[in-house]
Parts: sequence; structure tokens; C-alpha cells
Amino acid sequence: MPWKPGQSGNPAGRRPGTGEVARLRAAIAQAVPEILDRLVQQAREGDMQAIKLLLERTLPPLKPMALPEPLPLRATGSLAERAEAVLAAMAAGQASPDAAEAAMAGLATLARLRTIDDLARRIEALEAKGGANARAGEAGRGA
Repeated sequence: MPWKPGQSGNPAGRRPGTGEVARLRAAIAQAVPEILDRLVQQAREGDMQAIKLLLERTLPPLKPMALPEPLPLRATGSLAERAEAVLAAMAAGQASPDAAEAAMAGLATLARLRTIDDLARRIEALEAKGGANARAGEAGRGA
């Protein structure tokens, strides 16, 4: 029977769990308790590779954690002046690069928030002015 393009010779496909990988996994699954017991025994006997394997697979890796550190920041002045103070503190060794990066990100967020607040105030003022003009125009037309 000739094959037609786009048509499978086995439409149902191979049944899951019948391949070599599935057989290998099944064989290993039966031996896992013995393997783990032996690995733990080797680790207790001082086998560094066994120790390393057990620790790597059972404990999450430690992530670096920055300790809080005070930065010589001013509460007043422009955002640009504050950013310059952060960079100067980092250059002088008074702040770590990570702390300076976090402070600069905070200043950038503050700048965006101030911009949003300013735009909201401007829109409210324009809407109030537009509403007053519309009321005045209606009063002038109705008279």
C-alpha cells in the first residue's frame, strides 16, 4: 500500500510507555530504594561525590542576600541631585553597587510616580476648566 503525503502509516501511534526510555525508567524505579541507601551509606563514609550529589539534589542552592546598608541620601533636592549623591556614595565606597542600583531604581520609580501625579492634576484642572467653560457657554446660549 503506497503512502499518501500527510497520512500516517500508524494513525493511532505508539502506545505510551512502550519505548526504551519507559523500560529503563521502570527498571531504575525498582532499584531506587537500594541506590539511595547505598548513596547515603557512601556519603556517611566520607565519599565527597556522594555527599555532593545528595546535597545538590535535596537542598536548594543558596542565593546571595544583600544586607541592608544605610545610604547617605538627602530627603531634599531634585531627583537628579539625589541620583548624583547615590553615584558619589558608590564611587567613594560608602555604598555597594547593588545598594546603589536598588536606590537608583527607587528614584526612577519615584520619578515615574511624580510624573503620573502631575499629569493627573493637570487633567483634573483641564476638566474643571472645561466644565466651567461649558456651563458658561450654555448659560450664554440660553439667555
